[in-house]
Amino acid sequence: MATDAWGTSRTAVAGLFRREGQDRQTAIEAQLDSDADLVAQDDDAEGARRDLVPIWHRRLATLLRQYPGAADDLRVLIAEMQAALPPAQQQGVQTNIARDNGQVFASQGGNVLVDTRPDSGRLRPPPSAAGSDEGSGQAG
Repeated sequence: MATDAWGTSRTAVAGLFRREGQDRQTAIEAQLDSDADLVAQDDDAEGARRDLVPIWHRRLATLLRQYPGAADDLRVLIAEMQAALPPAQQQGVQTNIARDNGQVFASQGGNVLVDTRPDSGRLRPPPSAAGSDEGSGQAG
């Protein structure tokens, strides 16, 4: 809320709620301003932000249930807000915990392919074609 992008983000978030009428948009603007003040005055600003996340998650989820067409606008807004953040704030944190002989296969921004067959860890030579010329140096 303390970034240069705050004003633009505030207007865009409030605009999402305009679907519920001008009074709702005005109320959301007031709530955003109140939340920004709360964060600015708190000794633990990051903790205050974290505390507000589930509240705004619920508000946005309710909006999307009532107006599913708002999802695309919200996706665009999120992408714009993330791009406007300083690089250090564009990072995410992922915590993975495996217990009691459990396994965790995790990735951020990529794919995880897992083969759980008993022999999947052994390297095997590629099958050779019958009658191939193994000594010729040609790849098969």
